Amino acid sequence: MNGARGAGRALAALLLAASVLSAALLAPGGSPERDAEAAPPRDLDKKKHVDLKMDQALLLIHNELHGTNLTVFWNSECCYHCLFQVLVNVSWSGRPGKPSIAVGAVSTQHGSLLQLNDTLEEKEVCRLEYKFGEFGNYSLLVKHTHNAVNEITCDIIVNKNPIDSNLPVCIAFLVGVALIIAVSFLRFLLSLDDFHNWISKAINSRETDRLINSELGSPSRAGSIGGDAQLEAWRPPTATPRLRCIDTFRGIALILMVFVNYGGGKYWYFKHSSWNGLTVADLVFPWFVFIMGSSIFLSMTSILQRGCSKFKLLGKIAWRSFLLICIGVVIVNPNYCLGPLSWDKVRIPGVLQRLGVTYFVVAVLELIFAKPVPESCASERSCFSLRDIIFSWPQWLFILMLESIWLGLTFFLPVPGCPTGYLGPGGIGDLGKYPNCTGGAAGYIDRLLLGDDHIYQHPSSAAGKILLYYKDQTKDILIRFTAWCCFLGLISVALTKISENEGFIPINKNLWSISYVTTLSSFAFFILLILYPIVDVKRLWTGTPFFYPGMNSILVYVGHEVFENYFPFQWKLQDNQSHKEHLTQNIVATAIWVLIAYILYKKKVFWKI
Repeated sequence: MNGARGAGRALAALLLAASVLSAALLAPGGSPERDAEAAPPRDLDKKKHVDLKMDQALLLIHNELHGTNLTVFWNSECCYHCLFQVLVNVSWSGRPGKPSIAVGAVSTQHGSLLQLNDTLEEKEVCRLEYKFGEFGNYSLLVKHTHNAVNEITCDIIVNKNPIDSNLPVCIAFLVGVALIIAVSFLRFLLSLDDFHNWISKAINSRETDRLINSELGSPSRAGSIGGDAQLEAWRPPTATPRLRCIDTFRGIALILMVFVNYGGGKYWYFKHSSWNGLTVADLVFPWFVFIMGSSIFLSMTSILQRGCSKFKLLGKIAWRSFLLICIGVVIVNPNYCLGPLSWDKVRIPGVLQRLGVTYFVVAVLELIFAKPVPESCASERSCFSLRDIIFSWPQWLFILMLESIWLGLTFFLPVPGCPTGYLGPGGIGDLGKYPNCTGGAAGYIDRLLLGDDHIYQHPSSAAGKILLYYKDQTKDILIRFTAWCCFLGLISVALTKISENEGFIPINKNLWSISYVTTLSSFAFFILLILYPIVDVKRLWTGTPFFYPGMNSILVYVGHEVFENYFPFQWKLQDNQSHKEHLTQNIVATAIWVLIAYILYKKKVFWKI
């Protein structure tokens, strides 16, 4: 035990050291390279200078066409069927042989589509695709070819090379790998008897000295937390053993959520997708819901086995759902950024609010229809292979009914001014045909029931039953994880046609489309397929460090939201337009919450609702 305690302290020290090392490697003394890259040529009028932001490059358009004014349009290649947006107008200089120059800032997150039109005749001059680099300096030369007066060429040349904006992520990844190697090496050392005995003797000697000094210095000490009814010492359940893989998976999702919510280094792949598709940020919430659903059956079974009545359990379910909704509305409501919270603009369907409603529906459904888990299934050969499904047919029927209602409303509900069954982003999407149809029926229902002021104001378009029914049957559990992973994955393939935008029902986080749910569920089963044998069966990994925040998920989530703008989770950056500095800040803030969860775990302090 002492050796494990020493390993835990060493892990905490390594985690903190890794965060400091990341900060030292990533944090720059300044950003002279950005200033140098963004500097325009000397012959350019200083009034046309553009201050570049993150994920932008400088583009100089040289118009060498005699008597022709140009309009430059821009579009991102990831914006499906979007209208081109005016980037800049380039008039003729009025002097033959001397080109006119205009300056524009272009996005570097994805490839760019550029279209140049004759302003007067409104006809296309040329069109090209190009992937610009962050803080790069480029020139677009528009001129007649040497051999033909009527032929026009549009060529892009690089004036100053861009910076590698993904380098900080690579450094952080390497630091993380080094941390994993260090922890693995420490565990290997602890497995050696001589080293383990040496550590145990050193710790025991230090603990003995501390106790002697403590007893001599203070006759009495208080050992309780105090009168907080929600903070209490954790005691392991007596019936169903707790599975570490569940808490580990919950911790992985939670830490990713904290990192993403803190900014994710301001990288586009750590932000939500603009509309269809998936990014890292789109993974975390469904995984959190998945683990919550898996835990409901495990925890309810354990509580009922301890003699709790269903009526009393129903009261606990209702109270927990109510608390989750209240915490989401009152404590972590994002509209606080607009000033003092106004009930006229309070966001109703927030993260915790949706978790509270989902928890209530699923838990009540299980409470009404769930059957006791048989101790042995030897006498139930007729339903041996599908008992986790057959025993839950009322729940499946209810969920299928909900999905049918979703499909019916999505594809058949008439929406004023919009085509029936529309799933697009509205705005400039779909060539601007349906600007006020964002989300189709889903957006229409939200606005109708909740009102515009009570929904999210910054949209991105601006397994438990298996583990219990097949308890201690590792092979059967892994077979079912694999089967569900493949089955849900095949549904996603059929719905999306392996396409981001061309499928029947594209993957869309904003709409929580069926393909989005099946895809993320498939990923979740795959992760459990990996974690369960490694963490709970073979015990090759304890789940560290993700296990600790997974054991205190509500506290970590609420805490990271409440203290987001406080030091040491946030501080004033030297260069607010630097991915390196934002990434450093977000890594350190996330690591601190892991350390807090670790300390609370060691103190046996958990926030229960």
